[in-house]
Amino acid sequence: MLASFIRAAHPGLAETVSLTEISDPVRLRRKSGAELETAARILVRKAQGKARLKAGEFVGIVVHEDMDACPGPAYDTARRAVSSALAKAAPSAKSVYALAAAESEAWLLLFPDAFPLHRPSWKIPPQWRGRDTGRRRTPKEDLEAQFTSPRFRESDCPEIASKALTQGLLDTPQGTNRSYNEFIEDLTSW
Repeated sequence: MLASFIRAAHPGLAETVSLTEISDPVRLRRKSGAELETAARILVRKAQGKARLKAGEFVGIVVHEDMDACPGPAYDTARRAVSSALAKAAPSAKSVYALAAAESEAWLLLFPDAFPLHRPSWKIPPQWRGRDTGRRRTPKEDLEAQFTSPRFRESDCPEIASKALTQGLLDTPQGTNRSYNEFIEDLTSW
């Protein structure tokens, strides 16, 4: 899913670099001090290793985590600390910390017309549109309750985002989400 957001927000970057996924659960936001710095350094080394395996140059890293809470002081603290640790671990490359508040499904809710592209019967209710999706405490559970036939699963997210990218829907969010906006701003500064 993150790859689709990257491709939509920074098409020039996506055309010139190879996006490679590291699927390790990172949990950086729960770490601090030396533990955070070590975890960030390990993650950057893995990304550098992937670049070497592809005979490429390591130019940057984007790390995604769900906050599991709405934006607030804990979000701000985690975002600053992890962003700083990643920048320190990769001083000659770019780094972006994509901390989705509350969950990455909240980012998808910014693009309500993407859901029926994946499943025609999945229509986002009008009262959900044009809202601050980062304030939804349980977006994944909300979607699971809304879409029961077929049932919404977290594994649907990458396909929904990919279809939205193909249709040009990821260019115009409907609503707001501070964490998404900060991710896009950081990414487009590359």
